[in-house]
Amino acid sequence: MPLTVEAIYENGVLKPVEPLPLKEHETVRVTIQTKSNWIEETYGICGFTGDPEELRRLALHPEFDLEEEP
Repeated sequence: MPLTVEAIYENGVLKPVEPLPLKEHETVRVTIQTKSNWIEETYGICGFTGDPEELRRLALHPEFDLEEEP
């Protein structure tokens, strides 16, 4: 049964955020995939050809803030 859970890596141990539906001492296979941020997830969607760090600087630059004007 595939199961996707979020966990936090702390002091050398992965700690699930919520309880798992497993029996005590049950053997499991774990695949680790770190969470990506929104910039990595949307990189390339608009045909941007620069690197992700350049996109991050542009996206977070105050000049391009999307606050509503009065």
